[in-house]
Amino acid sequence: MAAKHRRRRRSWGRTLLLAVFATAALYAGVHCFFRAPEVSVPAAIPSETQDEPSSPEENAEALALAAHTARKNNFYTILLSGVDDGNGGSDTNILIAVDAETGYIHGVSIPRDTKAYFNGKNHKINAAYNTGGMSMLANVVSAQLGIPVDYTVLVNLKGFEALIDAIGGVDFNVPVNMDYDDPIQGLSIHFRAGMQHLTGAEALKVVRFRHNNDGTGYGSEDIGRMQTQQNFLKAVAKQTLTLSNVDKVGEFSKIFQKYVETDLTLGNLAWLGKEAISMGADSISFSTLPGEWKSPYIYLNQEEVLTLVNESLNPYVEDRVQEDLQIPS
Repeated sequence: MAAKHRRRRRSWGRTLLLAVFATAALYAGVHCFFRAPEVSVPAAIPSETQDEPSSPEENAEALALAAHTARKNNFYTILLSGVDDGNGGSDTNILIAVDAETGYIHGVSIPRDTKAYFNGKNHKINAAYNTGGMSMLANVVSAQLGIPVDYTVLVNLKGFEALIDAIGGVDFNVPVNMDYDDPIQGLSIHFRAGMQHLTGAEALKVVRFRHNNDGTGYGSEDIGRMQTQQNFLKAVAKQTLTLSNVDKVGEFSKIFQKYVETDLTLGNLAWLGKEAISMGADSISFSTLPGEWKSPYIYLNQEEVLTLVNESLNPYVEDRVQEDLQIPS
């Protein structure tokens, strides 16, 4: 269930983030060795070298924790965040699950107004980035969803246009007539419905469109725009995740170095890029954390979030339970 928040949000970021990730991975796969990302696992079983022996109850608890935190093979979570306002704000946040064992990539959008609790107060979740950068944002997301955030990627909006232009533009079926003007932002969006070849600047306008000047458009602004963004991303992925783009790795490298900050190594990106290319664009899917807008926050639906986590995001062998999630009510 998509969040029911209808206020204006720049959710174009899901397209930018995943597309830049894909091209960076493709570049890395050509220029360096392959190395699967490594993840830490809690040391839950007591060591035999401890000064005092553990009780049977402590051993049982440690074994249960070890089983509950046993990881799936080749499953990683990556928090992708976008900034574009020049003020340090995290405009868009998406948690990506990469399951290289079974072959799928799933991106879950985290609405920026999602209610979160940290530093002793309630906040909108994007304030975590403003307060403590990607590390704090990752910790807040991890606590809410009951799963680790293994790696983070931070990109700038300007990389979106550069990426689309680097791959020669994108052929995309614009779903509706778009006629919108915002003199304050200097934004003018005018496209006819149908197949079009979009430059980076044009693509950015298409994925930002919500409604026309007269109020017509998708009929359901947020849902319609979300569908357009997801369809556009698939079009980008199909064009990007191909070996025909190997001769453009120099351009991809410059985009990656200029607009992306990440704790993934080039070796990690090489491995992930190889896996993404082998999976193909059809293996990529999307959803949004389910919740409902009640000013001033989006309140997540705890049961539906738990289902989504276990179906698409959980890197552990065992399903998460409600007690693992820390979703403020």
